[in-house]
Amino acid sequence: MVKRIPPGPGQESVWDYPRPPRLEPTSRRIRVIFAGITLVDSRHAIRVLETSHPPVYYVPPADVQMEFLRPNLARSFCEFKGIATYYDVVVGERSAVQAAWSYLEPTPDFAPIRGYLAFYAGPMDACYVDDEQVTPQPGRFYGGWITSDIVGPFKGGPGTWGW
Repeated sequence: MVKRIPPGPGQESVWDYPRPPRLEPTSRRIRVIFAGITLVDSRHAIRVLETSHPPVYYVPPADVQMEFLRPNLARSFCEFKGIATYYDVVVGERSAVQAAWSYLEPTPDFAPIRGYLAFYAGPMDACYVDDEQVTPQPGRFYGGWITSDIVGPFKGGPGTWGW
């Protein structure tokens, strides 16, 4: 049985997030750094909040240095959002395969994130929410960003698949 960590003042528990997920616009500053390049600098992100997952931040393509993204043929399916399209991040000699994704034709409930991009924090040099560097969600599949104001436990690590 999963034991929810009670949130402290100013914190959120991922166990209070809904399923199906909720979309929430945020004006917090979202930044993604790779190979010395700021790929993302946005105050126009949308957080996707889902039970047991830290938030995933989707940013508009206008706030992304799109010249460093290369389409990848990989696809995945989310029962709520639809089919995800993946991108490799390539800066000079460095690359991160399938490090970003987008829903180009999301389901109607997730239309606000159409074409927005999310990034896995792990392969990047650093990702920030405001001035706090995030910790990647455990595991390779999920792309949540953990900050000090989010408590778990989080889905994604070993033994969490069948919660």
